[in-house]
This record gives sequence, structure tokens and C-alpha cells, in this order.
Amino acid sequence: MLSGYRVMWMYVMFDLPVGTKKERYQATRFRNSLLDLGFNMVQFSVYSRCCAGREIIDRLARDIRPHVPHGGYVDILSFTDKQFENIIRYENKKPTNQDKNKSQLRLF
Repeated sequence: MLSGYRVMWMYVMFDLPVGTKKERYQATRFRNSLLDLGFNMVQFSVYSRCCAGREIIDRLARDIRPHVPHGGYVDILSFTDKQFENIIRYENKKPTNQDKNKSQLRLF
């Protein structure tokens, strides 16, 4: 069984220009490339993926780089599954059930 300290989460957050048709096309291609790499959309400009370790995070960061369009910002965050358990999320002003996060480790 994988440790909650070895399993990691990777979040890609971005703010890309979409003022022209070309910029919108490039932003859409970038979002689609994240989906192709196995990421899930959390919010429109926030994508996440659970990874089996730091090596996967490093490989994915290298794989993302060629897809980053010119202009805008792309930030990549990574943290352990144990840290992910401590995320506080509100839906409609109410905290969500934290048990959802704890069960993520069962995927492996």
C-alpha cells in the first residue's frame, strides 16, 4: 500500500489571455493537453491529478511545458496526500465532507 506521504497531488492553475480567436484556441489546446495527460478539471483554470510519487510529478511538469502557450501565467503546485486531507472546501457556504479527500488513497 502506498503511503499518504508518497502519494502526491499536482495542481495546475493558469491565467491565459483569451482576447483574440488565436488566444482562445491556444488556451483551449492547453486545457485539452492537460486532460490528455490525465488531469481533471477542478475549476475552469484549475486542473488536478493524483500521482504515485515525486518522479511522476517531475515527468508531468516536463510534459506540460511544451504545451504552455505564450502569454499568461501557469503555476504548478504539488503536495502530499496527507496535506491534501487538510484542504478546507466550502460549497454554498457550507464545509464539504472531508471524508471524500481521505478516500482518494484507495484509488491505488
